[in-house]
Amino acid sequence: MSNKVAIIVAPNGARKQKTDHKSIPISIQEIVDDVKECRKAGAIMAHVHARNSEGQHSLEIDDNLKLLEALESKLGDSIIIQLTTEAIERYTPSQQMQLIREVKPPAASFALRELLPSPTVSSQTIDFFHWVAEQNILAQYILYNQEDVERYSKLCRSNMLPKKGRHALFVLGSYRNNSINYPKDLLPFLYDEFITTEHWGACAFGENEFNCLSAVMLLGGDIRVGFENNHCTSSGNLALSNATQVEYIVKRACKSGVSLYGANEYKRCLMRIEGESS
Repeated sequence: MSNKVAIIVAPNGARKQKTDHKSIPISIQEIVDDVKECRKAGAIMAHVHARNSEGQHSLEIDDNLKLLEALESKLGDSIIIQLTTEAIERYTPSQQMQLIREVKPPAASFALRELLPSPTVSSQTIDFFHWVAEQNILAQYILYNQEDVERYSKLCRSNMLPKKGRHALFVLGSYRNNSINYPKDLLPFLYDEFITTEHWGACAFGENEFNCLSAVMLLGGDIRVGFENNHCTSSGNLALSNATQVEYIVKRACKSGVSLYGANEYKRCLMRIEGESS
């Protein structure tokens, strides 16, 4: 695996509105403009939540297709567009999977506990994940705690989750509480060497986000930064924009001697299976 890391931006999330921060991008044009600025700042992937006409999180096919088309029209493949399948207790696994089957984005994120909600492994869902790999869609599995990591590791080791295009994202904290996260909170996610020999990354909620992300980079993980998780600077002030948050973490990476991926290079790396020629 490469010693480089990727910077992913999450500009809006499922629940945040202008009342949380005036620069949260809600409309398609706002999201396109925001992602464009984040790309200039150094992000190589954008984790975006489509919103409906009322500004609410949407997994409806039309809302996501319009957003993806607008982003690709303006940005091409200069940044990887990742659509979310987050359910927010509103969408079913069938609806989440149907979104990706219909829209076929370059990348998609899946909360493992949402797509495989019971201890019994659904063959339909496993078949879907293999279809995702066959379509060359980057699959990012969102893991919220050690239990999720253990289950993910087991599924990977048994080849139930395809290796091609696979990425794990650890989530430190939650929007539901105001707890402060610390770099040591990564430890429950990193106990399994199998996970850390593959591509992984993390995001962190709250005011200590940047200290956590710095630790992630130094450990070789990719980072996700942006208003979905935190809209304050490292000093606790309200950030100007998602792009300034990206700029700050890029500067931290450079000062720490951390090398960064380009978008196309990153996708090729994730899609390449060990033993295959480049």
